[in-house]
Parts: sequence; C-alpha cells; structure tokens
Amino acid sequence: MGITIRDVAAAAGVSTATVSRALRGLPNVDHATRDRVKEVAAGLDFVISPSASRLASGRTGSVAVVTPHIARWFFSEVIAGAESVMQHADMDLLLMNVGEHQSRVSRIPPTARIRRRVDGILIVALPPQDPDLEPIMNLGMPTVMIGGATPGVNCFVIDDVAAARKATGYLVSLGHSRIALISGKSAAARFTAGSQRERGYRSVMAEFSLVEDPMLEVSGHFTIEGGESGMDALLNQSNPPTAVFAMSDEMAFGAIRSLRTHGLEPGRDVSIIGIDNHPMSSYFGLTTIAQPVADLGKKAGECLLEQLAGSDSLSSNARVTQLPTELIARSSTGAKDFA
Repeated sequence: MGITIRDVAAAAGVSTATVSRALRGLPNVDHATRDRVKEVAAGLDFVISPSASRLASGRTGSVAVVTPHIARWFFSEVIAGAESVMQHADMDLLLMNVGEHQSRVSRIPPTARIRRRVDGILIVALPPQDPDLEPIMNLGMPTVMIGGATPGVNCFVIDDVAAARKATGYLVSLGHSRIALISGKSAAARFTAGSQRERGYRSVMAEFSLVEDPMLEVSGHFTIEGGESGMDALLNQSNPPTAVFAMSDEMAFGAIRSLRTHGLEPGRDVSIIGIDNHPMSSYFGLTTIAQPVADLGKKAGECLLEQLAGSDSLSSNARVTQLPTELIARSSTGAKDFA
C-alpha cells in the first residue's frame, strides 16, 4: 500500500486536515507548519489527491460559479480571474449558466446542482430581483458576489453610475450636447450594470441641462452586432448625434463599424466612448472607461477562500468593495466642431 495522507500527518505531527490545507495552499496554516508538512510530504514522495483531500477535510474541493453568461467577454474574463486563484488553491470550478436562453420550465434549478457538490459559491452579476438568487442564498454556503450587491454578502464591484458619469461627462467636456445612448436594455435584465450606467448617463445630461431625446436612445444588447444596428438607427435620424455613449466596449465596436460603413470617421464626425477597456479597444482606437475585470474575479476568489478557511458560512463583516475605473482617451473621441 502506498503512502497516505495519514502517514504524512503522523510524520509531521499534525492532523490530516492540516496536511490537506497546507498542501492545497489554503489559509490558516502558519508558515512553519506548512513548510514542515511540505518537507515531510516531499520526503515520503507523497502528492495529495483530490479524493484524499476531500476525505480529510469533509469538502468537495469545488466552487460553483453562477453566471447569466459564459461566452461574453466580461463574464469569461471574470471567471478566468477567479479560476486562476482557485487553481492555485487546487479547487475546481463548476460553471452554472442561468442565462435567459435556458427554459425556465425545463431547466434544473441551480440549487439542485449546487447542493452537496461544492464548498462555496461565486455569483457573477445577478441582480437582487433575480429569481435564482434567493434560493441560492438560502443554502447558507460561503458566497461572494461579483458585479452585484446583496446584504450580508461580500461583493466586488465597480461604481457603474460613476463610470457612466465619467464617460458622459467626458463627451460634454469636448463640447458635445447631442449625446446618444446605446444601452443593453433587454439583455441587461440579468446583468446588474445596465440600469446603473443608464442612471449615470441621465444624471450628467440633467446636470448640464441637456435634452434627452428618446430618438437618440437605442438598445445594443451588449453585443457587437447590437451596437452596429443601434448606430445604424441613430445615423438614420434626421438630426443624428455628434457623440455616443455605449454601455460596453463591444457595443462601441459595433458602433464604430457602422460609422465606417457610412463613410464616417470616429472622433472626427461622431465621437464614441465605451466602458471596459476590452483587449481590442486599442486596435479600434476606442476611448473607454477601463475597469479591472480580471481583478474582480481574483479578489472575489481570494475572499471566498478566506471564508472557506473560516468557521462561518457567510461573512459576519460582509462589505461591498469597489475597484477603481480609469478614463483612457483614444482617437474615437474628439472636440465638437462648432464651425
């Protein structure tokens, strides 16, 4: 019979749970103990297995990620950030897509898939009114939210209202007053940022007494194709905008493609600004409000690991942590020509 986790624990003079925690890189193991366990394990040529770790700790070694989207850039980037942290701690991710494309009648509720299969939960951008949220919270498991806020749960977010204000305000500072909005609309129903970014846009328009023309508000569904069709509609107006705030970079990419199809130059004929700092934004010359998307996932993952190392399922000192955003000016925006 080969070396077991119990052999390592006996040789190191610690419990099997401590061996499991030390070798998996989890918190709450002092440096001296961790080093001793690693030295003993190396000397015995022992590598911890998932089954042995789970047996010793009574845990599954997995974390659920509940998200309304997987393929979209923001969500995949957040998940990648969280996965990098979980991988270092030897934890697996169980992805659960609760997007609108899934039938509410036939699909299996996420709680049924989570129960007894994971140790904790990361929830990505589900609004408080989402029907899946309360049943998940009622499981009483260690839980952290990304891009949303629920009382009693640690949340990692950006200030979407402030980001939209920064974007719209920058267009105003360039002399624009006829500023259009490409929003998420129906796609934002299960994405918390949409309504907040709309609030930020409207607050700046009101602050500077600028007219909000309903004809200059279109839905882009948080996709490139939606941004392009939305910009097409705006350009077909008898009095088109001189500037456009797109709620996401991907919608802004579509808007830029529409402009060029119409023989117009972004920043010269119509200014475009987005939010994200998507990796392709520099190639499009897109002015944007950068948000630290991967860091949202990383910090949420670290927070969840801290909860898993503690004794309470939910944090007793839950808080909302806002990560900073930054304006990055590029060629897609320019001063309004008053001539």
